[in-house]
Parts: sequence; structure tokens; C-alpha cells
Amino acid sequence: MIHFRLNVIYKKALSLIVPVIVILSVASICLGDIYKYVDPEGVVHLTNVPTDHNLPYVLVMKEKRVIIQMKGDISGYDDLITKTSEKYRVDSALIKAIIKAESNFNHRAVSPVGARGLMQLMPATAATLQVQDSFHPETNIDGGVRYLRYLMNLFNGNLPLVLAAYNSGENTVLRYKNRIPPYQETQSYVRRVLDYFSRYSSGTPVP
Repeated sequence: MIHFRLNVIYKKALSLIVPVIVILSVASICLGDIYKYVDPEGVVHLTNVPTDHNLPYVLVMKEKRVIIQMKGDISGYDDLITKTSEKYRVDSALIKAIIKAESNFNHRAVSPVGARGLMQLMPATAATLQVQDSFHPETNIDGGVRYLRYLMNLFNGNLPLVLAAYNSGENTVLRYKNRIPPYQETQSYVRRVLDYFSRYSSGTPVP
């Protein structure tokens, strides 16, 4: 939070120059919207956070906000996905669906809990699968699909349970006696991946 207090003595001479200089100075220090208020004594107050809502602050400069969605190259992994799909006998459309849900095809993705890479392998899972570099697309996909194959064998091909286990862990699904755990995140994840799987299988564009 930054505040400026400007005593305007030479109002006529500085009325155009001073606000521009001060506004540019504030802009160079921080990003954010800039608000101005002139009090009864002619003192100009500039701030990026107008905390006193009783004062008639006026917006004089608006920050340009840019939202960047991290998204990787979808088609760039087709060959790796096809090769791994054949190696572990897992539908390539399912692999794509999981990658889409997990990382949006961003091989540098890191989740808040530390899962990494395209298929979001947790460090412990990656170590078990002997994946040395979770950010490497080929080793990440190979490890993720190998784990997926294991889950498919464990749950006899029951895809909703497989996906639930991929999201929340196999022991969690087993604890709930082979049912999808009653966690909103896991249930939403299963629905989302199944939707992506259906779209990729039918060739329907996935946004």
C-alpha cells in the first residue's frame, strides 16, 4: 500500500505537471490502480488503496491486468502418448484426458501439494516408479501410465474407481470398500476426466 501527499502551492503552474510526475513515480514503484483526492486545503492525496471510503477518491490511472493461463502443447505429446499407450495397453484417449485434467498439458506444472509434471506425480509416487525427473515429458508419462495400469489391474478395470484412486490414492478407495470417496474434489475429478475421455474418444474438441 503506497500513499502520496502533495501540497499544491502553485496550483495553476503545477496543476498539469505535478499529477503526471507523481502518478508516473507511483506507477514505477508498484503495480495497481491509482486514486486521487484533493482535500479542502488543496492538498492532493494519491494512493493505490483508498482505505477511507468516506472521501471522494477519483480513479486517475488503471493498471493493465493480464491473465496468463499456463497451457502446454497438446499435439506435441501425441507420439509419446501413443507409444506409452501401446506399451501398457491403456487407451490413449484416457491418457490425454488425465493429462488435460491434471496439468492442462503443461509439463512444468506443480500443484500446491507438490505433484509435478504432465501427469502430476507426487514425489513419493515418482520415487516408487523410479521416475528420476518428473518434469521430463517422456519419463513422466511413462511413470504415470505405468501407475495407471497398476490401478486398472487392482480395481479390475473399474474406471471410476481407477480415477478416484489416481486422484486420492488407492488406499483411500480401498478404505471406502471400493467406492468413490465422498470428497467433492475426487468426485468432480472423476466426472471431469470421464467427460474428457468421452470427448477425446469421439474426436470432439476439448476446450
